Amino acid sequence: MKWRIIKTPLDSGEVERLKVGDFCLLSGEIYTARDKAHKRLMELMRRKKRLPFNLRGAIIYYTGPTPPRSGEVIGSAGPTTSGRMDRFAPVFYRSGVKGTIGKGERDSSVKEAVKRYKGVYFITWGGCGVYLKQFIQDSELVAFPELGPEAIYKLKVEKFPVIVAIDSTGRTVFKHC
Repeated sequence: MKWRIIKTPLDSGEVERLKVGDFCLLSGEIYTARDKAHKRLMELMRRKKRLPFNLRGAIIYYTGPTPPRSGEVIGSAGPTTSGRMDRFAPVFYRSGVKGTIGKGERDSSVKEAVKRYKGVYFITWGGCGVYLKQFIQDSELVAFPELGPEAIYKLKVEKFPVIVAIDSTGRTVFKHC
């Protein structure tokens, strides 16, 4: 199996070269955000307020990492079910996000947004949060500390393993999407 090495933030050219089923290793910065953080970001956008990070070329990882043990960068950091963010995803892709990472199928509105805004949806291994944390080199709280694990963190990742599940042409690995 051949792995593609991908640097973040993503640009349109790199995204358009990715194809469904590609195994990729991400290196650079990605941001965490789950349901509550998405709601807060949407409210900031609605009120035309400054966001806590630049969405242009960003990758959002749907995870709520557990607190780290002493001497660790981060606790378990496995993907959460992406479908819970489907109602937010089209707005984020339209606003410049180039990729999301999670697990599971997305609805047709996400597939269409990925295609229209030339983005990508990656999946990673569910139930493997302890394994995946080894690819996270640094973790920095960015916004909404009161949300605990659902706060937004900037993660520095090195060779974080993902698979392209929806590519920029709208092709998908999922049967029903």
